[in-house]
Amino acid sequence: MSDTSAAIPAGVASWRDFVTLMKPRVMSLVVFTAAAGILVAPGSIHPVLAVASILCIALGAGASGALNMGLEAVQDSRMSRTRGRPTATGRIAAADALAFGGAIAMFSVLGLALAANYVAAGLLAFTIFFYAVVYTLWLKPHTDQNIVIGGASGALPPVVAWAAATGAAPLEAWILFAIIFIWTPPHFWALALLAKDDYAAAGYPMMPNVRGDDATRRQIWIYALLTAAVGFAPLAVALGGWVYLAAASVATVLFVVPAWRLRREGSPKNAKSLFAASILYLFLLFGALIAEHGFGLYAPLFGAA
Repeated sequence: MSDTSAAIPAGVASWRDFVTLMKPRVMSLVVFTAAAGILVAPGSIHPVLAVASILCIALGAGASGALNMGLEAVQDSRMSRTRGRPTATGRIAAADALAFGGAIAMFSVLGLALAANYVAAGLLAFTIFFYAVVYTLWLKPHTDQNIVIGGASGALPPVVAWAAATGAAPLEAWILFAIIFIWTPPHFWALALLAKDDYAAAGYPMMPNVRGDDATRRQIWIYALLTAAVGFAPLAVALGGWVYLAAASVATVLFVVPAWRLRREGSPKNAKSLFAASILYLFLLFGALIAEHGFGLYAPLFGAA
């Protein structure tokens, strides 16, 4: 388990530190993918309840972030990329971060149960548990496959949102999950290539530290190809139309080309390019779904939907 008992100098926290605990950039991605899930789902949900549901899902992600920082305070203090975090500097005690994250987690799950249904609330609770306990305490410190398995927590928001709208999580929702799940390893391994010294200092067995850069770049290439294939799956079940086809085609080229360059030459520049391209890839795919189903641009590929 992560050592949260080691002494970290106490400081004075501001409200901004508590916002930082919730990892707002991750929350923004969760809002984006959850919005796609709730818009693509069949049927209708009242706009107020839809907004409330997405807010609860975002708060659940924030709770996961706070719990993660509380559990990893000591490790974060050893990494240049994370040593400025509130728990790493001691501005917020690890125990306080855990209490804050726990309170938000309960609020988000109960709020989603009230705004939507128990299926969505149960999925959100599982997502928080998986990230805070399974990924943070078990996978991340013990296996170089941590991000492969742990990516499930980041891939669940559109499924949670779909369940919020319909009370169910059918195959179509899990296709959205699969896109993010398969996308996660190449996205984070590109970062891991750049931050492998940091991860070594913290004692995390990330792929580049355990198997080397060459093996990591091979794995990135394989997962990039799998991501490209899965990215077209929404077309097979009529979730995506012509706009999605165009976006997925462009996104695939923009993602696969940097992955191939990194496969051929493992330079920091190529790793940074792939990391940036991976973010753009997800934005284009889920942005196309939002445009089609949220703004009336959906036109099925094979006749009537």
